[in-house]
Amino acid sequence: MTASAVAPIETIELTKRYGRITALAGLGMRVERGSVFGFLGPNGAGKTTAVKLLLGLARPTSGDAIVLGAPVSDERAHRAARRRVGYLPELFRYPGWLSAREVLGVHSELARLAPPWGAAIDSVLATVGLGDRAGDRVEGFSKGMQQRLGLAVAMLGSPEVVVLDEPTSALDPIGRHDVREILRSLRERGTTVFLNSHLLSEVEQVCDRVAIVDRGTIVAQGTLGELLRSDSVRIRAAGLTPDVRAEAARRGFALDGDGERLVAHGVDIERVPVLVEALVRAGARVYSVEPMQQTLEDRFLQLLSERH
Repeated sequence: MTASAVAPIETIELTKRYGRITALAGLGMRVERGSVFGFLGPNGAGKTTAVKLLLGLARPTSGDAIVLGAPVSDERAHRAARRRVGYLPELFRYPGWLSAREVLGVHSELARLAPPWGAAIDSVLATVGLGDRAGDRVEGFSKGMQQRLGLAVAMLGSPEVVVLDEPTSALDPIGRHDVREILRSLRERGTTVFLNSHLLSEVEQVCDRVAIVDRGTIVAQGTLGELLRSDSVRIRAAGLTPDVRAEAARRGFALDGDGERLVAHGVDIERVPVLVEALVRAGARVYSVEPMQQTLEDRFLQLLSERH
């Protein structure tokens, strides 16, 4: 297989147990090259455990994780592959007495990047919006600025894969917007981004594919178009008598809501005219029909409620 055909991240029946506790139970997923992949789930679902296994920070009980063609079970190959991975943990802290440039210099040395590093450091600082604060000490940085610095560290050396754990958790709306732009720029240059986040609205705006994990098992994965229902419409109409609702139900449409505003479920886009005709024939006056797209948060909560 060519390098481009190998998935940057793939897990095969990945399992991790801590004594009697099963953190991951046969996790299987595939992250495509050059995509932004959202990894979602409630607290305790196994997200952090999966990240630790991908990065070699923990060993699987069974199964395997493959990063840039190197399985975790092959320690030597996986260690070499990890040099091509950038990582931003959820909780991190840099020495306050160092400047932003010095922090990046230390990490460049730890990553054994070829010197000189100055141009690369200035480039990533500019990318995350800290170009004018390069010489300032980290102790004077806000939480948002420290989060940007962490992003810069993860981007050092132009890694092929960047793993981000809650990268927007400490940012204001402007900062979150900037991070989304950074993620899009990484995707445009062919970098694969693995995004662990609980901010579903952020994920919905930037991710190509998502996986939802619960109790150590993936319960749904795919593109947003594949996961989110789009078979409902919002209707504004008058004269919605019981006879009108009965006629809609007879035609296979379930109506929710009271008054003049309601939602019809099970409506394929091609059947919208059939719905409108049924309502009008039964005596309703239809003013508007608007297709609805299920949000990622709605789908997330629906999947979890079905399992609990």
